[in-house]
Amino acid sequence: MRRHFTVSASALACAVSILVTPALASPVEQTKGNYEDKFRQLEGEDWPTPTDYRNASGAPGYRYWQQKVDYDVQARLDEAKRMVSGTQTVRYQNNSPDALPYLWLLLDQNDYKRDSIAAMTETVSGDKISLAEVRRVKRMQEWEGGFTISAVRDASGKALPFTVVDSLLRIDLGQAVAPNGGETSFFIDWSFPMVENKVVGGRSGYECFTQPGEDGNCIFEGAQWFPRLAVYSDYEGWHNKAFIGSGEFTLEFGDYRVALTVPSDHVVSATGVLQNPDAVLSAAQRQRLEQAKTATSPVYVVTPEEAVAAERGKATGEKTWVFAAENVRDFGWASSRKFAWDALGVKQDFAEQPLVMAMSFFPKEARPLWDAYSTKSIAHTIDVYGKFAFPYPYPVAQSVNGPVGGMEYPMITFNGPRPVKDKKTGNLTYTDRAKYGLIGVVIHEIGHNWFPMIVNSDERQWTWMDEGLNTFLQFQAEKLWDKDYPARRGEPKDIAEYMLSTNQMPLMTQSDSVLQFGANGYGKPATALTILRETVLGRELFDRAFREYAERWRFKHPTPYDFFRTMEESSGVDLDWFWRGWFYSTDHVDIALDKVVRATLEPADATAAAAARKRERDTEPKSLTAQRNAGQQTVVERDPATRDFYDAVDPLDATAADKRKAAEAYADLTAEEKAARQVTDNFYRFSFANRGGLVMPVILKMDFADGSSETARIPAEVWRYNQKNVTWQFVTAKTLVRAEVDPLWETADADRSNNIYAGQIDPRTLKIDTPEEGKNRMKDSDMKVLPDSLRTYDVPPK
Repeated sequence: MRRHFTVSASALACAVSILVTPALASPVEQTKGNYEDKFRQLEGEDWPTPTDYRNASGAPGYRYWQQKVDYDVQARLDEAKRMVSGTQTVRYQNNSPDALPYLWLLLDQNDYKRDSIAAMTETVSGDKISLAEVRRVKRMQEWEGGFTISAVRDASGKALPFTVVDSLLRIDLGQAVAPNGGETSFFIDWSFPMVENKVVGGRSGYECFTQPGEDGNCIFEGAQWFPRLAVYSDYEGWHNKAFIGSGEFTLEFGDYRVALTVPSDHVVSATGVLQNPDAVLSAAQRQRLEQAKTATSPVYVVTPEEAVAAERGKATGEKTWVFAAENVRDFGWASSRKFAWDALGVKQDFAEQPLVMAMSFFPKEARPLWDAYSTKSIAHTIDVYGKFAFPYPYPVAQSVNGPVGGMEYPMITFNGPRPVKDKKTGNLTYTDRAKYGLIGVVIHEIGHNWFPMIVNSDERQWTWMDEGLNTFLQFQAEKLWDKDYPARRGEPKDIAEYMLSTNQMPLMTQSDSVLQFGANGYGKPATALTILRETVLGRELFDRAFREYAERWRFKHPTPYDFFRTMEESSGVDLDWFWRGWFYSTDHVDIALDKVVRATLEPADATAAAAARKRERDTEPKSLTAQRNAGQQTVVERDPATRDFYDAVDPLDATAADKRKAAEAYADLTAEEKAARQVTDNFYRFSFANRGGLVMPVILKMDFADGSSETARIPAEVWRYNQKNVTWQFVTAKTLVRAEVDPLWETADADRSNNIYAGQIDPRTLKIDTPEEGKNRMKDSDMKVLPDSLRTYDVPPK
């Protein structure tokens, strides 16, 4: 394709333009990878081809499908033995176009088996060990976890063959599940010992208060506690990668009915809505629960006094708490006689669920921190996330204090921060770190109900899709809680140190292979989205596109490519350069302002032009050699015969021919060109270097001698011809005194020492091309700025 360029003199009046440093490699060198196009499109090369299931716009296709799995579970907690046992009926609906002769289920508790992949691949480093690790190692020698599968039967009661593969269970069916809506049902009987979380660790387990002065009771938290169906999807088939610790849980949606039998003095929090309050709550507790629906602040359903009374003795009987939940992808629960329980009704306008019960469950050891902040943090999260994504669709949202520091399940979360006991007074008090830690973790874990509990991404493959998106929204919610909230992640300046580190991996890395998990899975993607919202797209475009992604994929299984495509299609902005830099590379941001030049147009009048040239020359220092030769006569000084006409005139003076030529050239200009020729503005040329490799917009603040300032927001495409060095031009009548890149610290620039230019601004005079020179110069410029592979020639180059 041949490119044609025309330039008029009026272009000189344009406020800004770009000059690109001619530093490209030859065509041969470029084929060897020396030239990198950071604006190369990801579509069709790095991203999967759109299908009828997932279209090119990032939306579910017209043939999109996903499976449905319903569970009916009866389970019992044996408090004395720390055991959970149960039986479950599973109804599997196969909406895929494939017949399925077997099913894969997840047995995540099997990580606690001594020969599991997770246990056998643990590594150590250094020559020290903590006492906590010693305790853990010794406990794992004495205790072993994992599921015992005692029976698997089909709907008629016939035994089905099954195979356990590490943390996975394959059930071989007597008859394949038919495609396009076929169903099968089966039963599983199972049990497992609960882990003591504070010793061994994990996402569930129990904690007992058995130290001197404590009440001896325990808190139990159930998660990954029953065999659950793995996902079968259009883009991967069975998601049957073993659970080995980091990559969390990708599951199918369905309806649940769960009956939990626990000691009769326990209070239970669980996914779903309590179905039998008359059987498990007193009349006063039921009345308080009803009162909480319309209260303006949290109301105790189970009071702290009732919880303390229950702690004084252990009941010998049992009660069964029954919960039901619709269209959820998992189920969690917590049980203890230590729990106080408060609740608050949260109203949502224009929502399918107009009233959500925000509820918290906590022991006396969590007061006064939890009763002050937990439930109010839930309500705040529902408000903020509802505006960024979609209204909360479930009837309850719960926060439970126990051994797990922070973990999420549909409608229920486990959160850890507690007050500490004052050594002098013995009273419980909390630090600002504990306060903000609790608010932040509640926001984060409740926020996970949106990502990935509803927008159901594959956590085992792409950590950033749930942790990163959620941390971004957590940052927004924290800043809307308190403008001075000490947020840990989300501010661009806070990720710069990580992005300079050497042992990092791209965000598009499988979860279990990620190093520096917190910075990679949480901090960097949250920061990237903050920059995308505040700096690249702006709030209006970003917020619309983000809501569209959330709405499109609620209760479905999105991939990163669905997110990328939706954000581009909805915003109308090509963001491939952004995804490539932030999600596919480990480049960092470091844009240096290396040089500033102040140029003015050469005057149209030849005499004035000569005077300008002399002023520029006179700013230069005289020859050092000539100065040091002072006292030694030169030939011209000694011999008058060597002097002629040229010694009597200044070589920069305008000659009669210069004056005539300039006058004729000016007379030939159009009125518009004459106006451009008389421009006296300063043409400031800023030379930027991309030292970090990650192309980004250049935000340039310019301070002028009159005390005013102006900030130019230069799009990232300024780097499209040369990703290392560019020169950008700004035209103004004002005098520049200072310039700074990224003045608000909004791009995560890792080295701010090269961002400010307040030194010598070099003066220059811009000569005016003749029409023919202008044409030739633009042709030459075309040759310089385009990659050789894109150049076209009227004649073969020499």
